[in-house]
Amino acid sequence: MTKATGTFEVTSGGEEPYEELDSGIKLTHASGTQMFSGDIAGDGAIHWLMLYRTDKTAQFVGLQRISGSVDGRRGTFVLAADGEHDGTSSRVGWSVVPGTGSGDLAGIRGKGTLVAPGGRHGIYELEYDFES
Repeated sequence: MTKATGTFEVTSGGEEPYEELDSGIKLTHASGTQMFSGDIAGDGAIHWLMLYRTDKTAQFVGLQRISGSVDGRRGTFVLAADGEHDGTSSRVGWSVVPGTGSGDLAGIRGKGTLVAPGGRHGIYELEYDFES
């Protein structure tokens, strides 16, 4: 497998609550866009389903579309994401959704992580290869 690494910047975002439980837990839908640089170069769009606990931590799941290039190969693909927020930073596990690669990225598969220490910037890595 090849490892892609680099940075990202959140370029837009929004969030709408859809349920608040008596226990103080809040459920929301968040969405946003990012700009990726490094081995992945291009833009991303994410939709999260968020669960906020009363201690300001959160758990979330989502789908992220990447459009651009991976080590010079152009196309798009979708990542399934599962993450945790500890109150100050977030850590996300990624996996490429099979069959979502297009263009030069057709057949891409892999897993990785995204770390956002707070604010608009973070780092990523994606170990990937292509179906034969």
